[in-house]
This record gives sequence, structure tokens and C-alpha cells, in this order.
Amino acid sequence: MRTIIAVSVGLFLSASAAFAQSETPSTSQTTPAVNTEHNPGAPVAGKNSFTEAQAKERIEDAGYSDVMGLKLDDQGVWRATAKKDGKDAGVSLDFQGNVTMAK
Repeated sequence: MRTIIAVSVGLFLSASAAFAQSETPSTSQTTPAVNTEHNPGAPVAGKNSFTEAQAKERIEDAGYSDVMGLKLDDQGVWRATAKKDGKDAGVSLDFQGNVTMAK
């Protein structure tokens, strides 16, 4: 009788553990580390993990050239001046990867 109870408890715990491991936290699917779509509310404040070199490269990949004065502000947004289509512009890069022109 004890063996049957012990086996039943063991099977129950194994099934519970397997079920718990199969669940995926919702944030892993809805909040990517780097946004692949532009956020209309950008730039978004937050802890920025881009290095200065990565920030400059991402800004240049968005069509800007002559990126100068690149600085990380107190909101976690990289800000610089650059050229786009031959015109000077203020540009920013947030932690989501959104590159935006200053308005």
C-alpha cells in the first residue's frame, strides 16, 4: 500500500514539474530585447545596453551619416547630431533600437 501511494505521489510531482516547465512567460514573446518594428512613442526611456559603437552603427544603418556628439542621456537614450538626405538633424536611439529624428 505504501508503495502505491509513493508511486502515485511521485507521478503527480513529475507531471506537475513537466507542466510548469512547458509554460513560457508572456514577456519573452511580447517584449523583444531589440524592437524590430518602430515604436511610434519613441524614443522610449529605459536602461540602454547598446555600446557607443553599436549605437553609432545602428543610427548609420537607419540612413544617417556624419554621426557626431553621440552621448547617452540620463533617460537611457543615445542622442547625436547627424546628416540625413543632406540635412543636419538631431537623432536618437532608445533601448528598444528605435532610431528617431528630433522634431
